[in-house]
This record gives sequence, C-alpha cells and structure tokens, in this order.
Amino acid sequence: MTRRLHFISGLPRSGSTLLAAILRQNPRFHAGMSSPVASLFDGIIAQVSAGSELSTMVSAEQRSDILKGLFHSYYGKHDQEVVFDTNRAWMAQLPALTQLFPDARLICTVRDVAWVLDSLERQYRGNAFENTKLFNSPAERATVYTRVDALASSNRLVGFAYQALREACWGEQAARLVMVDYDLLTAAPGEVMRLLYQFLGEPEFEHDFNTVEYDAPEFDTQLGLSGLHRVRRKVEPQTRPTILPPDLFERFANMSFWRDLKDSQAFRITPRQDAAAEFSNSGSDDSTGKGIGGSSSENISKD
Repeated sequence: MTRRLHFISGLPRSGSTLLAAILRQNPRFHAGMSSPVASLFDGIIAQVSAGSELSTMVSAEQRSDILKGLFHSYYGKHDQEVVFDTNRAWMAQLPALTQLFPDARLICTVRDVAWVLDSLERQYRGNAFENTKLFNSPAERATVYTRVDALASSNRLVGFAYQALREACWGEQAARLVMVDYDLLTAAPGEVMRLLYQFLGEPEFEHDFNTVEYDAPEFDTQLGLSGLHRVRRKVEPQTRPTILPPDLFERFANMSFWRDLKDSQAFRITPRQDAAAEFSNSGSDDSTGKGIGGSSSENISKD
C-alpha cells in the first residue's frame, strides 16, 4: 500500500494533540501525540555524520533510504492510507523532510505565547506534589518567574519551538507549512478542518466535534504532568483568566508573528478581522483572494 505521510508540529499547548484526536476520527488517517520517530531520525543522522567512523561508509543515497525506512518500519503495521507524525522537532527538519517526502505537508498549531506559558504553569500547579521533568533543578522550578524563564529559553520547550517555527516560516520550504490557530480551532472546528483538508488535498470528512477523545496517562505520569495530553470530549473554547502575574503575561503577549507573515510563503488558518476563518499565504504578489468552496466567510488570499 502506498502510504502518504504528513507532519504535525508547532508550539506546545497549542492544540497539536487535539488536532491529532480530531484527525484520527477519519478512518483513512492515523494520528496521535508526539512519537519517538524524530529522536530516532536525529540519532541516525548523528551516527553517520562527519566525525563519526561511519560517515564515509554510508552514502547520501543510503542515508535517505535508511531514514525513509525508519518511517516505513515504525508505521508498517498501520492500515491507514495517511499517517500524521507529531513532533515539535519537525519544524527544524523541514529541509530534510521535503527531500525525503516531496508531497508531505507540515501542520503547525499556534497560540499566543503568553497563553502557552499560562497553560504550562497551570499544568505544573495541578501536579503540586510532583517534580515534573519540565525543569532541571530546584532553582528553575523555584517561582513562576524562574519557571517561565526556563521554558522560554532558546533550547527549551517553548523557546525552541518558537524559534524553530520562525525558521520554518521563512525557510525555502515554507509553502509546505500551514499554521492552525488554536483559538480558532476550538471556536470553529468545522471551518478549520475544511480548510485544512483543502491544504492537504484530501477529500473532506464529517467529524464529530462532540465526541473527540484522546489520553496518554502512562506517558504523562512519567513526565510528572498528569493530564498533559488529555483531550476534552467536546471541542469548544475554554474562557478563563490567566494565572500568570500581569507583568509576566505582558512580556510574552505580543509574540504572535504569524498574524502578519510578511514575505513568507507559509500558509495560515487564522481569524480575520471580521472573526471569520482565513486560509492565506502572504508571499505572493497576487492580491486577489480566491474563494474556497463558494463561501465568502473563508478565503485563500495572497497579499
């Protein structure tokens, strides 16, 4: 069976597990939470790169075949026609992925960074009797300020993902990428999924947004973050005040660069100013928007 492969990535706590849970309702699709494939992928490259005794023994063509074989082996037992592999690291591996899988697409879920950090802090406080693996030392987990600073560092959970996303958005393969806004996904899942199916070139499927299910209790427990990947059954917005101090929240509140993607070929499914969903790409000189499916409330436009 010829299997198509796509990738899910993006910011943490921005709906990647929710999106996978929705996609897996389609019997043609396999999707889930972060898989180990990205780590194995990186490990293989490290083993055959310059400085390794194996580097001269494995040609570029062989490396490509080995890496393709990794995906085929890991997903070989699945019967679905389309596989979505999830990992934040894929944003930084887009050049390699597009060489291996020219038809693959990368879906990146995004969310206001202040709310990403708020969500992680809420998870931390919800596991008050656990030293979660999110932090490396008592000094890092000491206060909300040290916790946020640690997570936002360039080589840590939020900081790495944010910088990798920026790299992907302005990279040569950006046209393979679509960003999906978390708030829009929860508020208008039907519209978002219709536009996403169009981006993927897949026939539409009628999802049930009242019976979405996903949970990974064993994985979350070993992280010390019970409920981290638990998805609520009904897809709907959850309005609440932030638990971050005001000064800390404001520090990260204006980092949503995807709302103004100047000179980027990346696509995005984000709210328009009139609150409708917009599927757009800003890297072309064509400023005439094209309607999708005859609807005027959502469109694909190129600024």
